[in-house]
Amino acid sequence: MTFQVTFTVEGPPVGKSRPKFARRGNFVSTYTPTKTRDYETLIAEAARQAMGSSEPLKTPVAAYIYITVPIPQSYSKKRRDACLGGFELPCKTPDCDNILKAYFDAMNGIVYEDDSQIVSIHATKRYGLVGMVEVLVKEEPL
Repeated sequence: MTFQVTFTVEGPPVGKSRPKFARRGNFVSTYTPTKTRDYETLIAEAARQAMGSSEPLKTPVAAYIYITVPIPQSYSKKRRDACLGGFELPCKTPDCDNILKAYFDAMNGIVYEDDSQIVSIHATKRYGLVGMVEVLVKEEPL
């Protein structure tokens, strides 16, 4: 039997931002923006809770990420219905790959030892009434 873990992070998804740079005297330091750091902390807490007392996986893993983006309030009723029916897809920020980066980095050392173990990725980004991200990570059979 293969091990798998699932968890959901509620709220609008946040993509991983580029690192920021600050000059400190003669040196330049790099830091992660607060919004990204806070969201990654939220992801890590959900992953830790889902893993319970289990150790991080050491085997190849597959990641299934289901991203639900909230429909903008400015959309008309007709356009909202199109979004909910799957006739309009969210081709706006945050980018799917940036959301994935945030999740993969946040799960390092919790769900798996390192995100280099991810050998299969399945991601979907759709509109919904509320924003959330559902995650399933499981061992990939050889």
